[in-house]
Amino acid sequence: MRNEEIESSDDNELPSSAPRIGRKYDPVVAHDHDPVVLEMASFDRGSSSNNNIKTAIQPNKPAGARDDSDPHDKEVNGEHTESKLELFGFDSLVNILGLKSMTGEPIPVPSSPRGREDGSAAQHPTTSGVVKSGTMMGVFIPCLQNILGIIYYIRFSWIVGMAGIGGSLAVVALCGLCTFLTSVSLSAIATNGAMKGGGPYYLIGRALGPEVGVSIGLCFFLGNAVAGSMYVLGAVETFLNAVPKAGLFRETITQVNGTAVAEPITTPSLHDLQVYGIIVTIILVFIVFGGVKMINKVAPAFLIPVLFSLLCIFIGIFAARKDNPAVGVTGLSLKSFKDNWGSAYQTTNNAGIPDPNGEIYWHFNALVGLFFPAVTGIMAGSNRSSSLKDTQRSIPIGTLAATLTTTAMYFISVFLFGSVATREKLFTDRLLTATIAWPSSAIIYIGIILSTLGAALQSLTGAPRLLAAIANDDILPVLNYFKVVDGGEPHIATLFTAFLCIACVVIGNLDLISPTITMFYLLCYAGVNLSCFLLDLLDAPSWRPRWKFHHWSLSLLGASLCIVIMFLISWSFTVVSLALASLIYYYVSIKGKAGDWGDGFKSAYFQLALRSLRSLGASNVHPKNWYPIPLIFCRPWGKLPENVPCHPKLADFANCMKKKGRGMSIFVDILDGDYQECAEDAKTACKNLATYIEYKRCEGVAEIVVAPTMSDGFRGIVQTMGLGNLKPNIVVLRYPEIWRRENLTEIPSTFVGIINDCIVANKAVVIVKGLDEWPNEYQRQYGTIDLYWIVRDGGLMLLLSQLLLTKEMFESCKIQVFCIAEEDSDAEELKADVRKFLYDLRMQAEVFVISMKTWDHTGGNSGGGSNTQDDSVEAFTAAQKRIKNYLAEMKDRAEQEGKPLMADGKDVVVNEQQVEKFLYTTLKLNSTIMNYSRMAAVVLVSLPPPPVNHPSYFYMEYMDLLVENIPRLLIVRGYRKDVVTLFT
Repeated sequence: MRNEEIESSDDNELPSSAPRIGRKYDPVVAHDHDPVVLEMASFDRGSSSNNNIKTAIQPNKPAGARDDSDPHDKEVNGEHTESKLELFGFDSLVNILGLKSMTGEPIPVPSSPRGREDGSAAQHPTTSGVVKSGTMMGVFIPCLQNILGIIYYIRFSWIVGMAGIGGSLAVVALCGLCTFLTSVSLSAIATNGAMKGGGPYYLIGRALGPEVGVSIGLCFFLGNAVAGSMYVLGAVETFLNAVPKAGLFRETITQVNGTAVAEPITTPSLHDLQVYGIIVTIILVFIVFGGVKMINKVAPAFLIPVLFSLLCIFIGIFAARKDNPAVGVTGLSLKSFKDNWGSAYQTTNNAGIPDPNGEIYWHFNALVGLFFPAVTGIMAGSNRSSSLKDTQRSIPIGTLAATLTTTAMYFISVFLFGSVATREKLFTDRLLTATIAWPSSAIIYIGIILSTLGAALQSLTGAPRLLAAIANDDILPVLNYFKVVDGGEPHIATLFTAFLCIACVVIGNLDLISPTITMFYLLCYAGVNLSCFLLDLLDAPSWRPRWKFHHWSLSLLGASLCIVIMFLISWSFTVVSLALASLIYYYVSIKGKAGDWGDGFKSAYFQLALRSLRSLGASNVHPKNWYPIPLIFCRPWGKLPENVPCHPKLADFANCMKKKGRGMSIFVDILDGDYQECAEDAKTACKNLATYIEYKRCEGVAEIVVAPTMSDGFRGIVQTMGLGNLKPNIVVLRYPEIWRRENLTEIPSTFVGIINDCIVANKAVVIVKGLDEWPNEYQRQYGTIDLYWIVRDGGLMLLLSQLLLTKEMFESCKIQVFCIAEEDSDAEELKADVRKFLYDLRMQAEVFVISMKTWDHTGGNSGGGSNTQDDSVEAFTAAQKRIKNYLAEMKDRAEQEGKPLMADGKDVVVNEQQVEKFLYTTLKLNSTIMNYSRMAAVVLVSLPPPPVNHPSYFYMEYMDLLVENIPRLLIVRGYRKDVVTLFT
């Protein structure tokens, strides 16, 4: 809001919600539906809670209306109520409702006095029917079901045979350490505050920013969705192998050669996998549609047979009899343990059977990639964070318990499998677990089917919730279809996940896609570890996790392990997954909506800025490191169009003072008035100014200062704006070409005061004349950039000309430097010195030395057309006349008041001969500029300081005569620092 608008506004027109001075404090009547007031009503000792609430929400009665309320209600609304915590005025008090509002929970307010009596169900319609899970059903069992998959049943014994016991221990240790460290990082982040839905996406997004969070979250969603199809296909394939007659189509037979045990391996038909896979997926989707309550009922039915099958495997290992063993099964034998300790990496066929002519050579890296899916699934609990009663307790305990349990089982199984069978048996028997199981192998088939179906169920449960959480954050508009209300089931997201799962089932063969799934999991784990590393390293005041067993070095190790394992598995799939995540990141940064979640990067930027500011110190900046930090003064010297907080060309000019966009501009404006009265107006104006700066694509910040007068406001700005060496060093303002208007008589004193304040504060000054004519980025300029270098300014004028040349609009221009010398000076020597100086500064410019008389008004102008000379002389004569009239008025006023000459509230001493000299000097300089630089794209000239003890009106006359008829002019004054240097 401008000062003109403030003056014309009615002080009595305040918003109805604004508190008025002298108004009687009445917390009950003033805020009918304020939750704080409702809660305060319960403080009355002499009344019940219901009566207090009824009283609190009683509407205001018009003046003169009859009061028929209950006497007890009168007591509540009387002195006793008004005295409660009156000291704190209208501040919101700490209470239950207020604390809930800080967590972002919706606080329903009853719309009628009966709202509280209708029960809590009416208050919370969205959460009354929501079922929340605990640690066991919400985290531990989902994680256990996801981790215990088909890899353990059909490939783990084969891995032990290929890598040996020692190599298998290394594989399990590497993969288990990765997931354990990720679980620790997950526990730390999850216990650092309330957690909404989205699981790892929510944690990563709030730590690394929305772009990283959405890119990793979508990749993790795709990994979960496609993993569901893998689990479904694994269950169907196991079922068809156990019950071959269930196949609808002919099965495929793989001939096995090159082994002592030559047995054909049957593979179910692709069409059988597709048909049964689609049916199973549809059944699982119906279960998911039943909600968390249905899933919690079905999940134990899948998990208990799995645990029973594992028990049968361990019993079978210990009960393996040597008197009637299966072929290759030795029972627990020390000889088998020794024989199987070392590795036996070799070439196999597609079925995993050793074959010298096979296509696949297995080594440690390949086995890590094969086994790692057996340890994934630690995010299954956090994926359902919106359905947990207490995320800060359930996620750490449930996730770590599932991780440690399964890792310990894998370590034990390595020793047992390596001691119970020969290496040849470990190679050739894909279902060794079924062969040694007690009492029947059918239990293992059931365990495999149910374990994979349980993992598929958890994937189809977690993936839609992850997608819905991403959509609810409203970052990508394209995901708005998947939004859900708080506590609702993500049905549309579930249908989309089911569609992806069915599409992958139809493909049937996921050998090319499955490594990418593992990459997505690892990418998510790396994101969680990096998030914890960043938050732990920065250690912001808000970083206070309840889980204390964490350290930034462990998180960094976990993230490094994830990246290493990704490249160990397949560098090509690693590149593909990183490329996909990068594409999503780029898309989100371009199309996504900006969101400020207080992520770790913002904290890192803040701490980096603080550290950099401290390292810069308060000493002078070396000229090689000097950057212009312009303070753009937006005061319009008049009125701007409505909703335009700054002159449009000021932002264009600010961009011209930066090299390749590097640097910062500070746009400031001043509101005249009292701060307490204009604080809200200042906030609104600052927001509007910042929006306008962003619209003009200018890198800068907006500041609005409220002060009694413009001069006081600017004096405060020039003293306090900035920190250390990041204070603004150049003040940029528009030349007040309209200062002669009758209603703007305060402009001369204000303008001169600003220049004097800048000189005292040692700030450079750039005054732009002809701002309306300043070109934008699309208006290419031709001709020259002319510098009238009169006084030493630290090289600022030379540097500004070079910055202008870096802009596309001025890149076709050439620089001309005009040095103004006294007539008796050695012009040629000065010209040679300036050329050498510019050469050492790496600046290309043509140098001219002009000799002009300082005090010889009888001499004519040096060249130029007669029209220009006539205009200059006419302006000179008019300025002389105005100064004489102003001086006469001052003398008359001084004689009448019996005081010395005063102007601008202070004594002045006028030397009329000196005034004439100044006028002639500016006339001569103006004539010279018009003679040599009439066609220049822009002219730069040194700014003369305001003469001491001269009225500000006189200085404005000097300046007006200097800038007369020059369309585009920069008046520059440097400061007591060099901004350029000759040395490298």
